[in-house]
Amino acid sequence: MTLFYGEDRQINILVDEEENRVSRANIDKWIFRLLLILIGFMPIIVLAHVREVISPQVSNISLLFSGTKGDIFTYYKFLLILIITIVSAILLLIKLFFMNGTIRKTVLNYILGLFAISIVISTIFSPNISIALAGQYNRSDGAISWLCYIALMFIAMNINYPKNAVNKIIYSLYPFVFINFIIITMNFTGNDLMQKEWVKKLVTVFLPEGANLAEGAQLVGTLNQWNYMSGMFAIMTVIFLAAALVGENWLYSIINTVVAVLSIAIMFMSISTSGFVTVLILFLPIVIILFRLDNKLKGIIILTIFLVLSGGTLHFLSKENPKVWAESFGFLIDKNPYEEESASQSTTNFELINRVYASDRTFELPELPERAVAAGTGRVYIWEKTFDLLKDRLLLGYGLDSLMYNFPHYNIDARAGLFDENQIVDKPHNIFVGILYGTGLVGFISLILVFATTMIYLIKAFIKKVDIQYFILGIASLGYFVQGMFNDSLPGISGVAWITIGIFVGLLLSEINKEEIQTY
Repeated sequence: MTLFYGEDRQINILVDEEENRVSRANIDKWIFRLLLILIGFMPIIVLAHVREVISPQVSNISLLFSGTKGDIFTYYKFLLILIITIVSAILLLIKLFFMNGTIRKTVLNYILGLFAISIVISTIFSPNISIALAGQYNRSDGAISWLCYIALMFIAMNINYPKNAVNKIIYSLYPFVFINFIIITMNFTGNDLMQKEWVKKLVTVFLPEGANLAEGAQLVGTLNQWNYMSGMFAIMTVIFLAAALVGENWLYSIINTVVAVLSIAIMFMSISTSGFVTVLILFLPIVIILFRLDNKLKGIIILTIFLVLSGGTLHFLSKENPKVWAESFGFLIDKNPYEEESASQSTTNFELINRVYASDRTFELPELPERAVAAGTGRVYIWEKTFDLLKDRLLLGYGLDSLMYNFPHYNIDARAGLFDENQIVDKPHNIFVGILYGTGLVGFISLILVFATTMIYLIKAFIKKVDIQYFILGIASLGYFVQGMFNDSLPGISGVAWITIGIFVGLLLSEINKEEIQTY
């Protein structure tokens, strides 16, 4: 009898575990679907939103004073990120506490925890706590957003994925590329979509009665402005090019090659050097993938097709606007073959004497710095001034997305750094500097550790020769950090990137664990 009940108990345990396994698989499917919504749908949201902004400063400068202000790019992206983060976190907790789920063992768990703690502490002690919590009204990249990015990466690391997960991510990004290609092409050719009445109605559907878009508003894409478009579509370029190289059939590879060309066309039309530099740096991992391919001839053909089409695209766009060349290969070559030399015009030279005489006294005017733009189109000047601010709050930082309220505006040195001392600096133009400024030294070290650990996993993937499709996500992760050297974070970029990093790490850890079990 005892033996019978013992066997019965064992059967019940096995049945319960099988039920838990099926339930865990269903939870993972739903979380993955939610993550795909953020990857593919969230970045294309463009909806106007207005809110009352309470500035931490009393100022007569429009960017700094309080009042009703609007945004069309970030608020609803942020809102969707927040909702899906909460839902996904609840699902993960149900899986862990009620279905015998487990957390994958990785040092990133501790790093992400440290990063989250540093964000919370820096926000609590921020001199601009309301801004640090939610971010600027037109960026929505404060502590709440960053805690969501961290949570989403952690969740993505700790679910299981179907075998075609990478392909599903690729497919989910097609609309993002196609929609932005149409939008930016219309803008590039002088037919801005925001001038169409139906587009205005669509964008302003949630605006309260009486609120309207600013006169002359333009739409260059579904991200805030040129720099973000350039950086994001540099990442898209390498994602689809890598997908084309590793594709198992020619149709899949050709389609992704075309999408990669569309992505680099968007990058060119964004007229910003940051994306071009990112693609240059990421070309080395692309070549490494090429050497890992079984069918190297196919890879060489695909890469050649991409380069030829991209070269033709660059030529065509540069003929239309020489700035396309100037902001891409102009970074490497001084002469612009698409820019006609302006006819020399005679000018009258005169010397401005910096002395004024009154009575028998002599007054000397102060020497003003020569007008110039610091390296990186003024970025180096911004970074230097930001580092000066950090001398007072290096450990805790000032709170995320609050630089505009603490930066030394109207500094005479700005003539030599930003050309115009009247420019208002609202962001550091660098994710790493932004995190150092916002969260202090601990948060900055945490971000560096996330980057370093991700790169270690990428190298490990190469050494262990895991599924080559994982390199697509690994290169995308690297691309985020590379373009982050020149651009800031936004929900539409960082939301996608941190999920991608989490999925990459999750897939890699899952495969490594399988190998270890088989070896054992």
